[in-house]
Amino acid sequence: MNIRAAPLTAAAFAPFGDVLEVAGAPDRLINQGLCGRYHDRAALDLHGGRAGVSLFNAKPRTLPYRLEMVERHPDGAQTFVPMTEHPFLVIVAPDQGGAPGTPLAFITAPGQAVNYHRNTWHGVLTPLHAPGLFAVVDRIGPGANLEENWFPEPYEITAP
Repeated sequence: MNIRAAPLTAAAFAPFGDVLEVAGAPDRLINQGLCGRYHDRAALDLHGGRAGVSLFNAKPRTLPYRLEMVERHPDGAQTFVPMTEHPFLVIVAPDQGGAPGTPLAFITAPGQAVNYHRNTWHGVLTPLHAPGLFAVVDRIGPGANLEENWFPEPYEITAP
């Protein structure tokens, strides 16, 4: 089962979450007119708990990538903000009766980040270059906020 990764666009990703990027004119200028603020770009939908910021340092992966599982977080959105200009692989899947459907794969452009909506099936953090440094904003709180689904047969994600 082969899936070709596509460039990440806000329109293609909209059913699964938000693409955070500097696009178009800023919502307003701040800091004496020297900084464009692109305001409120991610919906941080959290059920119980609070928003927290963590730092992740993930080992890079290569394409083709073997996708064996996806996960979701029923109690909160999860935002991945790269701390480098390198692209990363973004994998999502529609929900089909409580299980993931056929995955979709995207490659980010420099300056893009993603916010997975609450309860969205997605792949694990998958940088394609070292260092794999990311700031992650997600729900901190009690309860099991992780579901994993392992595919009976893995998918192979290939370059665009």
